[in-house]
Amino acid sequence: MANAGATREIEILVRARYPILYVVSWEESRVESALIEIANSRRKRLYMWTATSGLYLQGARTGDNDSRQPLVVLDRIMQSQEQALFVLKDFHPYLGDDQVVRKLRDLVYALKLTLKTLILVSPILELPPELEKEVTVVDYELPSYGDLGALLDRIRSSMEGKQGVDAELTPEERDRVIRASQGLTLMEAENVLARSLVEARRFDVDIIVSEKRQIIRKSQVLDYYHASEEVGSVGGLDVLKDWLAKRTHAFGDRARQFGLPEPKGLLLLGVQGCGKSLTAKSVANLWRLPLLRLDVGRIFAGLVGKSEENMRKAIRIAESVAPCVLWVDEIEKGLSGTESSGASDAGTTARVFGTFLTWLQEKTAPVFVIATANDISQLPPELLRKGRFDDIFFVDLPTLDERVEILRIHLSMRGRDASLYDVQRIAEGCAGFSGAEIEQAVVAGMYDAFDREEELATEDILRACEESIPLSATASGRIAGLRAWARLRARRASSGDPVELPQLPDELTDLIRLAGMWVEDEGMLDDGGATSDCGPSDEAPHD
Repeated sequence: MANAGATREIEILVRARYPILYVVSWEESRVESALIEIANSRRKRLYMWTATSGLYLQGARTGDNDSRQPLVVLDRIMQSQEQALFVLKDFHPYLGDDQVVRKLRDLVYALKLTLKTLILVSPILELPPELEKEVTVVDYELPSYGDLGALLDRIRSSMEGKQGVDAELTPEERDRVIRASQGLTLMEAENVLARSLVEARRFDVDIIVSEKRQIIRKSQVLDYYHASEEVGSVGGLDVLKDWLAKRTHAFGDRARQFGLPEPKGLLLLGVQGCGKSLTAKSVANLWRLPLLRLDVGRIFAGLVGKSEENMRKAIRIAESVAPCVLWVDEIEKGLSGTESSGASDAGTTARVFGTFLTWLQEKTAPVFVIATANDISQLPPELLRKGRFDDIFFVDLPTLDERVEILRIHLSMRGRDASLYDVQRIAEGCAGFSGAEIEQAVVAGMYDAFDREEELATEDILRACEESIPLSATASGRIAGLRAWARLRARRASSGDPVELPQLPDELTDLIRLAGMWVEDEGMLDDGGATSDCGPSDEAPHD
């Protein structure tokens, strides 16, 4: 039986004589099939209603014009003496009418004394306060793994003998196709599987995953990010990469049979520009899962209660397209201020944060959450509690070997043969640089070479490094504090020894300190400090 859990729940409610049910689903045909099954098993008649067809006996598909009016159809239901299920499709627009609401409340008492049940079916849950205690809501979930498996097998059978089409799948490939289809309705899944056979002449997981982009775009609280970054484009971080590689197949049935739980998520803390966001993007590509980006700024809205609903909506959509990777970038900026939320925003931030924390702890859907943060001082302690994430990694400044790898990556990305450059000498000359700062040094060297109309040389990159002051020098105290905090609370993402922080000349240190004091006096500095959010692309003092 399709979606046996929800169907069973509806049958129990019908037998218990619940007067009005509200079934939330986009799939009318699946709900209708389930209701036909229930009506037959309970020996009840089944009536359908739409605003275009009026009320009709299931199978007849014809109704009288008068019954198309909402008040008229409710009168018909009240007057009926039959043992029947009355299904009203897309009735939610009429629930804003005071007379319709009153009529429904009157109908509740009449239905309780009969063997009639009124069932509202709609993809949108809109329930006026007057009916909250009278109506029972049933969420009719999207197709299960078994439903999608049956659909896939049916399509495979229909393609037998078709030339030029490879519909054969190994058990592992079948599992991946089904899991990639989860979150789609049966119609959406059938369409994209057919598209895959037409476009790729086989069942292509990438094509199936791309279909989910449409669902995300319509949500307006999540972004679908096309993950083109490879793990190989992330320099260093060997410990973190190994952790991720071991969980590549963790969302499959083989891992469940082995007794392994699905990974819950990671929290990446560390220095700006050292690869946290790039790693988050590459995870989805490594695991061949859709990548969703949660923009916390979009969660908060002006209407009372809307922010909490936006967070619940984001969670619901992420679960509907699971398995997936949910990326929350710079989480401390979006969820800071929870302690003062009661005084500053009537507790909205605290409630939104509480909803997110509870979901992190209790979620059962295979949504892998990867959150990044630069400033651990703004992170609420509750977020760091065991059970929210599988692990917490600290991403530090790249070591010498990691800087060599990063240089090779960025030279190759720009069409240069890294073997033609003295990357070892460049890496030694950019000690204390973050990965993003190394990239900018390569770009700056290329601009110099382009201006001279010459090919890029090792000296160009070295000169760019010498002219730059890295964040590790201007914010050495802050990075040292990060390291001290992480030493006892997080795992290092790299196996090499930490890079020694460079020291600025005393006169330059005094100049930066005085400049910061002047900005504070002028009221131009936010709570984070003069260099708290300074990244590789921000303007920073150069001389």
